[in-house]
Amino acid sequence: MAVIGAGAIGGFFAAKLQEAGHEVTVCVHTPIESLVLEQAGVRREVPVQIVTDPKIQEPVEWVFVATKAQDTAGAEPWLRAMSNSGTTVVVLQNGIEQAERVKPFAPGSLVVPAVVYCGAERVSPGIIVHHQSSRLIIPEGEAGAKLADLFSGTGVEVVQTPDFLTTSWRKLLANVAANPITALTMRRIGVLREPAVNELAQKLLAEAVAVGQSAGAKLTPEDARSVLDAQCRLDEGAGTSMLYDRLAGQPLEHEYITGAVVRTADRQGVGAPLNRAILALLRALSTGLKPTT
Repeated sequence: MAVIGAGAIGGFFAAKLQEAGHEVTVCVHTPIESLVLEQAGVRREVPVQIVTDPKIQEPVEWVFVATKAQDTAGAEPWLRAMSNSGTTVVVLQNGIEQAERVKPFAPGSLVVPAVVYCGAERVSPGIIVHHQSSRLIIPEGEAGAKLADLFSGTGVEVVQTPDFLTTSWRKLLANVAANPITALTMRRIGVLREPAVNELAQKLLAEAVAVGQSAGAKLTPEDARSVLDAQCRLDEGAGTSMLYDRLAGQPLEHEYITGAVVRTADRQGVGAPLNRAILALLRALSTGLKPTT
């Protein structure tokens, strides 16, 4: 099986698949010397095959796409080489419409979108630190049972849902306030506990709930409250994927998080002025990003 991308999510789930006894190929554009996972204070080097040339790869039974959403097109050469009608492609990305982003690059394959709950950080190339949670939620079906078997004994929880639309919007709620606010302020998750920031987060989430409802997601105001309450209970030093990307000077996922809310609002004729303002700031920020030392 293959994992495309060796960032925080790709590296973590590649390590877990190897832990379950599978032979894992990690596909990267920029070579890394090795894959190392630190979890619960224990660091181990993960014996995976690291490859950089899609032209010499062959189709495999499982492919996990773990690039950032904005880098999906960069996975095309790998998908063309490593997937066919016998391949299941699992998309481990933030945002909504994950399968739709990948299907054009994996014609004939079964493409399964996944909502990922995993607090992991790439602290340097090939070195992943896991902080909390390791859960995948996917649409109900035969692929779900097979995916659960793949991760058997690793602590990764695989959950099937009959309403993936609502599930994906609930995960979007987890990102739509915390990710932009931490990236814009260069602060860790504890910033959400400050009263004025917390109020802004509540309003961003309320807008997103209304937009999601207009698109058919079965969201309620309680979904927004529970997301923010849970984030405020996290260790104040925890980060977000967008903050980590800003610190590394990497492109941000704003078009697939805040942008997803704004685009859906436009299609549905629903107002989202605060998310629209945050999107404008994130777009301005993303111009000329450089690593922070």
